[in-house]
Parts: sequence; C-alpha cells; structure tokens
Amino acid sequence: MKREKIFHIEKNVFFTGLTSFFTDTSAKMIYSVMPLFLLSIGASKTSISLIEGIAESTASLIKAFSGYWSDKIGKNKPFMILGYGITALITPWYARVKFPVEVLFLRFFERIGKGLRAAPRDSLISGSIPREEAGKNFGFHKAMDNSGAIAGPLAAFLLLSLFPLNYTNIFLFATIPALLGVATIVVFIKEAKNVPNGNHQPFQLKQLPRKYYRFLAVVFVFILGNSADALLLVKTAETGIDPSYVPFVYMIFNTVSVFLAIPVGKMSDRIGREKLIILGFFLYAVVYYFFGRLNSLPFFILLFVFYGFYSALTDSSQKALIADITGKELRGTGFGIYHAVLGVTLLPASLIAGILYDQVNSNAPFYFGSLMALAATVLMILFTISEKKKTGRNL
Repeated sequence: MKREKIFHIEKNVFFTGLTSFFTDTSAKMIYSVMPLFLLSIGASKTSISLIEGIAESTASLIKAFSGYWSDKIGKNKPFMILGYGITALITPWYARVKFPVEVLFLRFFERIGKGLRAAPRDSLISGSIPREEAGKNFGFHKAMDNSGAIAGPLAAFLLLSLFPLNYTNIFLFATIPALLGVATIVVFIKEAKNVPNGNHQPFQLKQLPRKYYRFLAVVFVFILGNSADALLLVKTAETGIDPSYVPFVYMIFNTVSVFLAIPVGKMSDRIGREKLIILGFFLYAVVYYFFGRLNSLPFFILLFVFYGFYSALTDSSQKALIADITGKELRGTGFGIYHAVLGVTLLPASLIAGILYDQVNSNAPFYFGSLMALAATVLMILFTISEKKKTGRNL
C-alpha cells in the first residue's frame, strides 16, 4: 500500500483518528451526563456500575471474534463500518429512555458495535505504519480520540447550560457526529491488509508468544480495580457542584490526555513502552487513593488533571506494546484478545466497585482500585525485569 501522509501522519491513521474524534464526541456527550441521567430516573450506584460492566463485557467476545476474523479474511474496513454504524444507529434512541433497564439494552447493542470495530481498527493502524513509529501513530489516534472526548463534554455542558436537566437534546445532537464518523470511514479510509491469513487451522493460544500472555495477566490485575469513570463523575457530583458543570470537569481529564498523547507516544518509541506503563499504573494508584481520601471539588479538578496524565501514559503504550509483541499475521487476533480481557474483567470490576460504593461507603471503591493498580505496578516491574534479562538489555 502506497504511504500517503497528512500533517506527517499516515493518511489511514489520520482519518481513523478523525473517525474516532467524531464518534468519541458523540459517545462522550452521552457518557458525561449518563450517570446523572441514570440517577434522575431512579438508578443506584450499583446499577450504574453494573450497566457499564455488562455493556463492556458484552463486547468482549465480539472484540476477540472481530480481530481473529479480520486476520482470516485480510480485511479490517468492513468491521469498522459495521461497528461504527451500529453506534450511530443506537445513539438517538437514548432520547426515548424512561427506565434504567432501557439504558442497559441500548448500551448492550452499542458496545457490540465497539466490539466489532476496536481490534480491526487497531490492526488497520498497525498495518498502515512502520513498526518503529507505532508509539507516535497510536499516540496520534489517542489524541484524536480524546479530542472528541473534549468536544463531547463541552457540547453537553453548553446544552445543559441552555436547557437545564434536559438530557433529550444531548442524545439527539450526539447522533450528528456519530454519522460523520461512519461517513469518514466509507469515503477516506483504505484497506491496509492485502494478504489474508491463509492458515485455515483453528486458532490455538500457543500461536501467540508467552510474553503476550504474561502482559495480559498484568493488565487483568490492573483492570480488576479499574471501575467505570461513571463513579468518578458521581463522586464529583456529590461535592455539590452544579450538574451542568460535571461534563466540564470530565473534559479536563480528556484535555490533558490529548495534549500529552503524541509526546508520550513518541517517548515510548524512544525509551520503551514498559517504563511508561509502569509510571501510568503507579500514577493511577495515587490518583484513586486521593479520590477516596478527599471530598473537595478543587482537589478533584487537580486529580482529573493527573488522571489525564495516566491515560496518556498507558493507553497508547499498551497498544503499541501489543503491536510489538504479536506477529503481523496474528496482530488482529492479538488486539482482539487484549480487548476481550479488558471487557471481561470490567464486569466484575464494575460490580465490585458499585457494591463497595453502595454497601460500604463512597471511598471504598477508590481505595480498592488504588490497591489493585499498585499490585499491577509491581507485576509490570517484574515483567519488565524478566524480559530485559532474556534480551540482555540494560534496565
């Protein structure tokens, strides 16, 4: 495939980033107000966590399937069109919701869309770039994704300011950028895979290297304490802040992540992904500890800044590390299993966090998340030391 660049970024990566910008603008318009909307129609904190956990876990098997199947047929774009298309079709239906269970059904189907597109999208990015620039390009995609996560909460904030507690307008307006995301894929993105995986034998776990599974084990421990961001928004709302400003506070986290995503991605290309992941896990542990320890809006705003730093450190670095570890023929499968582990683990993680919030106190889920992140930090250090010894490189 001929490499074309826009602003020094591979054309496919640029338009994949633009697609994610539009879709995340739509998704975060909804997500930034969803906890408050659910509370307004009678949902408990456990229900909110459970809805998010079920939604993410539902998509997990789809993610593994879509990544594996995209490898088999040698195509990513059809999965992206279908996945982003489902999200766009589901979005306006939130405007008709009256009961929490309806949100569960809509999130269920919307996450199927994410499951179909996530691994093939990451595989398309990986197949469109030189390996030595994986960090930079995944960092760019992360920046575009989180730029939408700035625009979405900002749009929600403006709509709530004009129409207080009117969530219907937000859900309807969110449909527009979702449709633009689908149009961007159809018109501008070209298929990056030209050679399908001709191996018709059933996939076996041993086809991926042991290093891959050791890294997934570390991710599993971390995600087990990674409750949905919805609880961060609920905890912020309990400080007494005007509800219309809650999306604005959430936007701070995404703004920091956007500005740091590309520099951090480039840094991971130079100094290694593992070091940044270790730092990110540790920072998460600190941030979550203080979310549990404090109950003050000014401190929460500062914590959201550091939370954005954590996101920039880990998200693109983990994907770039997966791209480094997996072979070209099984890259989609590798991303699929990675996303599946994240999705499956989020169900018990969300359930634990919701029960701790309702049955113990509002601080307990954040202390638990901090503890698990600290454990993952230690495991990631041991993982890095082990791999360095095998390759003979200095730490």
